[in-house]
Amino acid sequence: MSTVTVDRRKPIMSRAGRWVAELVLVFVGVYAAFWLSNYQQRQQDVERRDRILEFIEQTLGEGIESSKTNRVKEQEPEATEFRRALDVGEMPPLRPFVFITDYSPSDLATMLQSGGVQLLDVQTLRALRNDEAVIRWGLARMARYQKLSDELIVPNLDRDISFFYDPATKKLRKQFEIYPQALEARVKFANELEQTHTELLKQIQAERRQNR
Repeated sequence: MSTVTVDRRKPIMSRAGRWVAELVLVFVGVYAAFWLSNYQQRQQDVERRDRILEFIEQTLGEGIESSKTNRVKEQEPEATEFRRALDVGEMPPLRPFVFITDYSPSDLATMLQSGGVQLLDVQTLRALRNDEAVIRWGLARMARYQKLSDELIVPNLDRDISFFYDPATKKLRKQFEIYPQALEARVKFANELEQTHTELLKQIQAERRQNR
């Protein structure tokens, strides 16, 4: 009578092999899902960064052109003509000093706080903050001149010219010397703003090219 020897190790090895294979499949599946999720997030970040940069680029381009037009056609001629007339003793009339802007400091802050800080290059953030500093400082100066104009000039527009000038010297009285300074400061602010806007625009365009 023959004896049959059963190798009990084969079923155990077979089960172990299936378990290892299933573990590998689970690991690969989890890794693939994780990689896909990261890839999709990276793509979303790239698209979002490009949208942010595109918006800033468009806004800057429009701002530069608008500022240049106002400066060349209105601000510089007004400041130059007033200074010329003043220097030759013509006693030119004073007008209300007005500076209007639609700039809102919360726009940039909102954009950066919503994730822009993590998405943009360090050089771009530095250029943004430098541009923001020029804007804030310039607007503070313009607000000061406009306040002085509202207090000193506007209430006295119906006065005789001698109220603003010393007839003997044909020079502005001391309290009104801020007027030509305000006109010239407005032109200077426009120049500074165009310069920093242009630098920021170049940096943004460079970052967009780099990340395409």
